[in-house]
Amino acid sequence: MKLSLCMIVKNEAATLPKCLNSVKGVVDEMIILDTGSSDRTPHIAQEFGAQVYHFQWCDDFSAARNAALQYVTGDWILVLDADETLTPSILPQMMSAIQSEEYLLINLVRQEVGAEQSPYSLVSRLFRNHPQIHFQRPYHALVDDSASAILTQEPHWQIGYLPGVAILHKGYQKTAIAQNNKYAKAQTTMEGFLVNHPNDPYVCSKLGALYVQIGKIDQGMNLLHRGLNQATVSHSSTDRQNSQSGNSLSQGIKPGEENYEIVYELHYHLGIAHNHLQNTQQAISHYQAAIKLPIYPMLKLGAYNNLGNLLKASGDVKGAKIAYETTLKIDPNFVMGHYNLGMICKTLGLFTDAIACYQKAIRCNPSYAQAYQNLGVVQLKVGNVQASLTAFQNAILLYEQQHSAEANRLRQGLREMGLIKS
Repeated sequence: MKLSLCMIVKNEAATLPKCLNSVKGVVDEMIILDTGSSDRTPHIAQEFGAQVYHFQWCDDFSAARNAALQYVTGDWILVLDADETLTPSILPQMMSAIQSEEYLLINLVRQEVGAEQSPYSLVSRLFRNHPQIHFQRPYHALVDDSASAILTQEPHWQIGYLPGVAILHKGYQKTAIAQNNKYAKAQTTMEGFLVNHPNDPYVCSKLGALYVQIGKIDQGMNLLHRGLNQATVSHSSTDRQNSQSGNSLSQGIKPGEENYEIVYELHYHLGIAHNHLQNTQQAISHYQAAIKLPIYPMLKLGAYNNLGNLLKASGDVKGAKIAYETTLKIDPNFVMGHYNLGMICKTLGLFTDAIACYQKAIRCNPSYAQAYQNLGVVQLKVGNVQASLTAFQNAILLYEQQHSAEANRLRQGLREMGLIKS
């Protein structure tokens, strides 16, 4: 099977080499559509052996992605963005999957590096070069709707997913969002789409979440509730069709199951919105509804973690501990899970367990200043003064790089305690 990389790019000279290096020797061809770069992006792509084509940008990601698909000659298509890389560990699974005869589309787990909320998402980025597969929506472009339509006409195909992280994405880090003005671009594009598609659950979820994030809470909640009502009705209909046909796909994916992921996102972001409004019980209810949905467990980490935070704040320490422990059962490398469990253990007086949790958080993220600081606190409580000072000093060094005011505050606190002299 011939595998083609298909990308759209614009002014990605800083990130493109790392992206293309991650697929070098894996894909049989690289198709890159440039939408108006003024830097060396096209030249870099050509240096990697890519076929570079040009497209006049029209504020529509789907139009650009569909134009790029026209140049692909491979049997399978892998779609990446320039701020993404393919993980080496996924390659054996991926190459084996595309050799199978039954799959039309294979979803991939994407890790949102540095994201403050959900660390993982499931993205439809690996699919057959089928003439009817195409992207839809001008922002957050997806092939899911066209794939679902194909399944109704060609039911021998299946949709699956690969367990394990396949893509690392850095585009949701704060600096990347600010530099690229992502929020403003996304808002404008999605608002335009919403005018003609007012009940689209996906755009209600994405735009509603964006509104909440930028402080337009009421507007966001209205959209999220609209999307939830529409997605729930749509999914009930899909469930009835599935129960009648008995159709079931491998890897645990059923026709219409992508709707569960949208429902999850809608509940998840409603939880965030209610938390902003200090409606704790409503937020808890939405997170609980989200984690009950039958989706890939790694996608639930954000809901479990946020649920734990709310339960802890409301005094349910036992419930919070269970939520944090669940995140670590799902992903043993989930940094916030280790840190938050450490905070719970500290609250319960389980200092040895708290120390172990903070140390695990630091191993997962050596730049985690707060973990060093709390490790110092607990080491001091158990009498390990030298270990405590070492942890505090590491925290101060990291705070000086990230948050100088916090470094000064911590240093002053240690002086007042008599632990340091200067």
